[in-house]
Amino acid sequence: MEEKLKLVIIESPFKREALKKYLGPGYEVFATKGHIRDLPQKAFGIDLKNNFEPKYEIVPDKKELINELKKKASQAEQVLIATDPDREGEAISWHVANILGFKPEQTCRIEFNEISKKAVTKALENPRKIDLKLVNAQQARRVLDRLVGYKLSPILCKKIAPKLSAGRVQSVALKLVVDREKEIENFVPEEFWTVSAMLKKEENEIKATLASYKKKKFVPKNKEEVDKLLEEVKGKDFKVAEIKKSKTKSHAPAPFTTSTMQQDALNKLGMTLSRTTSSAQQLYEGVEIKGEGKIALITYIRTDSVRVSTDAQNACREFIKEKYGDEFVPEKPNNYHTKESAQDAHEAIRPITMDITPEMAKETLTNDNYRLYKLIYERFLASQMSEAEYSNVSVTFDCADYGFKVNGKTMEFPGYTKVYKEFVEEENKEGMAGKLPKLEEGEYLPCTKITPEQKFTKPPVRYTEASLVKAMEEKGIGRPATYAATITILQTRHYTEKEGRYLHPTELGRKINTYLEQFFSGVINVKFTAHMEQRLDDIANKDEDWHNVVSNFWNGFENLLVKADASSVTMKEPPKETDIVCEKCGGKMLIRNGRYGQFLACSNFPKCKNTKPIEGQVKKVGKCPECGSSMEERKSKKGKIFYSCERYPECKYMSWDIPTGEKCPKCSSPLVIKGKKIKCSNNTCDYEKEQGE
Repeated sequence: MEEKLKLVIIESPFKREALKKYLGPGYEVFATKGHIRDLPQKAFGIDLKNNFEPKYEIVPDKKELINELKKKASQAEQVLIATDPDREGEAISWHVANILGFKPEQTCRIEFNEISKKAVTKALENPRKIDLKLVNAQQARRVLDRLVGYKLSPILCKKIAPKLSAGRVQSVALKLVVDREKEIENFVPEEFWTVSAMLKKEENEIKATLASYKKKKFVPKNKEEVDKLLEEVKGKDFKVAEIKKSKTKSHAPAPFTTSTMQQDALNKLGMTLSRTTSSAQQLYEGVEIKGEGKIALITYIRTDSVRVSTDAQNACREFIKEKYGDEFVPEKPNNYHTKESAQDAHEAIRPITMDITPEMAKETLTNDNYRLYKLIYERFLASQMSEAEYSNVSVTFDCADYGFKVNGKTMEFPGYTKVYKEFVEEENKEGMAGKLPKLEEGEYLPCTKITPEQKFTKPPVRYTEASLVKAMEEKGIGRPATYAATITILQTRHYTEKEGRYLHPTELGRKINTYLEQFFSGVINVKFTAHMEQRLDDIANKDEDWHNVVSNFWNGFENLLVKADASSVTMKEPPKETDIVCEKCGGKMLIRNGRYGQFLACSNFPKCKNTKPIEGQVKKVGKCPECGSSMEERKSKKGKIFYSCERYPECKYMSWDIPTGEKCPKCSSPLVIKGKKIKCSNNTCDYEKEQGE
């Protein structure tokens, strides 16, 4: 008789190979390829009259997969569900358990934060019941997002333009971008001046910067004040008035969370959110390493915690001691405080083992995967190293009634900076110098040159993807799993655009934000959205009834929907009449605005539905995933629509579906728009998400 195997159910098929290394021959691994049951794709799916109960249905293209799953489960000695260790993963486990007919008390759930022998073995030894608090928190999020997406989006389409979408978090992220643009536009620059003096000490020159007037902080506001200063110090020597010496220390940064990893990857490596997410997913699920086969290199990538296990901490300290010496190992292990609003469900992002260095893995990793692994590895290594130590000298020079300063800073011990330097936006600060020559209080130095420079205060800078992630995290908007998807959807739907590294709102994005501010400011705002995130956490942590949380939201939101729908306020642009005659009915053609720009439409609509592009105007849609340029809508010889890069023939990318310009976080293939979904263009990959949620 054939021995029965134990069945382990996971989400991603890309984990299978790495996981099987640690499960052994008695186990079979089955991948659901994401969700197998969800809210309907083409219907609302929420019963408003029955306490907001969701109407789940089998994902259409998963019916054969479910039949296979049921067959394997019925033949297995034991079934263990090992979906991702987050709320969404818990919800997928719950759906799987329901489909397989498991009882609520059944201990069928296992989880691990890393794919390693130790973590997998421990998970197998400790199966548990599905955590319904986490499931209900995810159900509440799903229902809330569906309520906003399905009820608010049609109003935007009616009042502004067709095919628009709104989202509970998405629209607040858009508001941040628009508000920043308004700050920049309304900014009034103010004049100020800097004055630097070059002072000579033997063979050395010291650059000192104006700091005070009559012992009070002083920044000249105009040329008259500068001219007065120049006249008073002209031809005079500068006296060394005060020398202050100090020792300072710089503590190592905490290991990465999802947010800080995304920020550093963009700032240091120039990797977009989608590239970072894709690489991190691959490093977590398993990559090919020479001599090792396919193994996972890092822990779970969706986390807001800086906590690390004692075992990982000790292993890192031992590695530091062997490679760099005792002086680089702090007396007590470095522990970091996770902010109170964090879920703290998982460890920080770190390498699974210090034994596989980035250089060892470089040969078989892609360039993005190597660079991101190196960044994660070195950040974790640095987080457990000693402080960097500096000697500081601050010197004040007096001339007439004016005080000039220079600060010298020299490193005495590199500590964690031996392996990792933090990103600094502005490297060169006024009045900063390296090592200064020996000076004594009371001595006078001649001034060889004095340089005034007119400057103006600058407006706040636009958000980059990284700084927008940081702002969302600090303000409590969204969670680690949603940052990248939220920012990507804003660009995909042309609500924001990139200029270099910086995001700015499009006219459409500003119009949507203006409308939402007028009618939905009570819901689409930072404070309320952060409050809702906290309420979702209360469901997960305090077992609050998720129906009540949703009901309280809906009671206020429904009233706003009714008022907005009944209002005569509209932001639609009226069509412009042309002299072009419709070849189908003889009516005049009108210039109308659509989601992808202007087009010609017959004035006799809906009797005549003739439309066509404006002559000489190519319809631009989506973004090229290869070079980031716009895609253009074209027709094949057989009349079928396809999309090609506007830089053709330099860039030859084409697609039968509209590409978003982003890459799949699972397999790095281009993401494309299909109906209301964003899906992976790779037919063997199951990744998908809804556009407006």
